[in-house]
Amino acid sequence: MLSFIRSQDSQTIAFKITETVTKEDLLQLKEAVEEQFPKDQQFNALAIVEQAKMPTAGALLEEAKIDIKHWGQYNKLAVISEKSFLETMTDLANFLPGIQARHFFMDEIELAWSWVKE
Repeated sequence: MLSFIRSQDSQTIAFKITETVTKEDLLQLKEAVEEQFPKDQQFNALAIVEQAKMPTAGALLEEAKIDIKHWGQYNKLAVISEKSFLETMTDLANFLPGIQARHFFMDEIELAWSWVKE
């Protein structure tokens, strides 16, 4: 499940992930991104990931569509989680052009916000 949380920055969309992310969750995310950030405006994302499970197949496909459509708009991605595999995946995202990604642990939420807002 994906739920939006209050953002501390007008250029950042913030959300929390618990359990399994569905296609419907990502459609809501896509709608929020398109509403808040016009086509050429860059934005950041801050994701707090708690007890994440493998996304549904529909969610994976929807995520790929969103990424392709909005790739040029991504700036920073902060992933907050205690999961070590997410730390590795976040580090790998830094090899993708045009995006800065960084993993933070749950006790580093304020540090994550500071980094995103730089």
